[in-house]
Amino acid sequence: MDDNARPHRADIVDDYLQSEGIARMAWPAYSPDLNPIENLWGALGRAVSSRFPPPATLIEVETALREEWRLLNSAVFDHLIESLVTRLTGVFMVSAMSKVHTSQASLQNPP
Repeated sequence: MDDNARPHRADIVDDYLQSEGIARMAWPAYSPDLNPIENLWGALGRAVSSRFPPPATLIEVETALREEWRLLNSAVFDHLIESLVTRLTGVFMVSAMSKVHTSQASLQNPP
């Protein structure tokens, strides 16, 4: 799974996917709401940022990240997985509405 942003896609990967008949999912580029790990990074970052005193060295940051990762409540993971259907439904609805709007516009303004 990738975020479909062009800067994150290598031509060699595109060529391989095409040669193997693997289609990319059509979703908006840079959609962190569709990638659950982005939400976990946010929760982890907030947990580390709220520490007092804050980590001051790279070793302290690494230690804090590892400790906070272990402390993350499994309910956070469960919620992210369960809410993915709702988030995907939203993307599909927006995509469908965009197609309807485009179709209506082309009917109103024929070439």
